Amino acid sequence: MDDNMTAELDLNQIACAGAGVEHDVETAHGVLHVTMRGTPKGNRPVILTYHDIGLNHKSCFNTLFNFEDMQEITQHFAVVHVDAPGQQEGAPPFPTGFQYPTVDELAEMIPSILTQLKINSVIGIGVGAGAYILTKLALNYPALVEGLVLINVDSCAKGWMDWAASKLSGWTSNLVDIVMAHHFSTDELTDNQEIIQTYRLHIAQDINQDNLALFYNSYNARRDLEIERPVPGLNEDTVNTLKCPALLVVGDTSPAVDAVVECNSRLNPTNTTLLKMADCGGLPQVVQPGKLTEAFKYFVQGMGYMPTASMTRLVRSRTHSSSSMGSVEGPRSRTHTNSQLEGATGGPGQNQPQTMEVSC
Repeated sequence: MDDNMTAELDLNQIACAGAGVEHDVETAHGVLHVTMRGTPKGNRPVILTYHDIGLNHKSCFNTLFNFEDMQEITQHFAVVHVDAPGQQEGAPPFPTGFQYPTVDELAEMIPSILTQLKINSVIGIGVGAGAYILTKLALNYPALVEGLVLINVDSCAKGWMDWAASKLSGWTSNLVDIVMAHHFSTDELTDNQEIIQTYRLHIAQDINQDNLALFYNSYNARRDLEIERPVPGLNEDTVNTLKCPALLVVGDTSPAVDAVVECNSRLNPTNTTLLKMADCGGLPQVVQPGKLTEAFKYFVQGMGYMPTASMTRLVRSRTHSSSSMGSVEGPRSRTHTNSQLEGATGGPGQNQPQTMEVSC
């Protein structure tokens, strides 16, 4: 299957695919709608997804999880898709004056899901706002999160200039335009009319607009996660950072590139990989599901799962970067992952920070 064909989307078809068992889970901060596909496999973690603003789990992830090669992974793992409050298909509007959860509270809702569904741990896949929420979960509950795939993650608070720009644009733009600019670069908005029109209609017509505004405002009010890159021999045990392996993903023309690179520079390079996808914009899981599936296979292999999974798609290249913009080979459990993702290990500069880029 040609990955680029996935840009020709029919969201009605996406919405009908990949049915699972739906649950409405009560938590201390409200009800969460979740969809579970498959059953947990022994002591293995469950893959848990969290979508971005303007999307729900179907429009954000079904192209990826219905991709043929992804079935090899989902044979080994159950999947739980989380819809942020009020963002699922057919969600009723919240009552006037409803206090929408903060992003910190959205992260705090997830352990209740895991408890009620009898899930011990997860591998998280989050996009944008969902990536921030899952990162917050991993910082607060490291024992629950075995690994993270963070697409378009922004670990920083919304800056004053960003806030001012959004206020100014709000006078001339509606919410749909603002959300579209969050997902797509200016070039994408003009060059890829088919996918742009599909998602514009989805955001405008399939998501309750009042509910969307609440989720958008909650994400915009996020705080800096205050993660720091540990200094070996000094503060590894005390610094605020992710303890689990992390794969950061961004398209090379995504509006989130700078934010993802900044987040990467704050994380521990021994268990972090930065994946920049060539010829890809703001929705790599939709436009390039084959590349992302292959990278995800390497990632879970590096965690000790699926040792015999077939690998066929990635063209690997290693590019050295300046200062701390990348990642190096990790401890023993991740050596297999990084050596396959980044090329052969060894040679001069092996321990230098590196950014892994994929093109195919």
